Amino acid sequence: MGWIEFALAMGLFMASHRIPAALGVKDALTRALGPRGYTALFNIASLLLLWWVIAAAGRAPVVDLWYQTPAARWAVNIAMPLAIALSAFGVAAPNPFAFEGRATGFDPARPGIAGVTRQPLLWAFLLWSGAHLWANGDLAHVILFGTFALFSALGMKIVETRRRRAIGQEDWVRLTAQTGLIPFAALAAGRWRPRGLPSWTRLTITLAGWALIWHLHEPVIGVYPAP
Repeated sequence: MGWIEFALAMGLFMASHRIPAALGVKDALTRALGPRGYTALFNIASLLLLWWVIAAAGRAPVVDLWYQTPAARWAVNIAMPLAIALSAFGVAAPNPFAFEGRATGFDPARPGIAGVTRQPLLWAFLLWSGAHLWANGDLAHVILFGTFALFSALGMKIVETRRRRAIGQEDWVRLTAQTGLIPFAALAAGRWRPRGLPSWTRLTITLAGWALIWHLHEPVIGVYPAP
């Protein structure tokens, strides 16, 4: 039954990201609730399904492929604050290149989070799933985190291709001149320099999110997060 629940949870989570758009449910709910209402509903549903997937993976039969090491636990604790920061600074930020960003308000001379990376949320998912994949070597969690890591990596290519096509090649080159896909690649290449201080609101969300996840990890997931 553990494998059946895990397969059902994974299937519903993946379907929830494809079926609403394919069947027109997304458009109907967007008209009824507005873009923000639909986004809020979708995010809540996604978080609940994600929690179910993780819980179901924990209840699946344990088939060890490799064993956890102290280095793997440290990797999770280093990766998670970065992933939370990318999420906090990426969601609803002026960034026409990412699905979680806003198309309005973007200044190519001051690209903000897009100067760090054009796909902050997908990089956050990749960091989260990649670090947890290393730290959880049983079969169910390898399937779980390996799938998320693969879809995050493939998602970057898909989103970039779609946004480039929608924006047009000429505007894409102009708008992305001070941005990069790989985190801090534009900074390393000298194409972008951060200006001003980061948003205190988003920084507060980052710290609060990290503290919340840290304290809830053991009671919700069942694993103490410290290395």
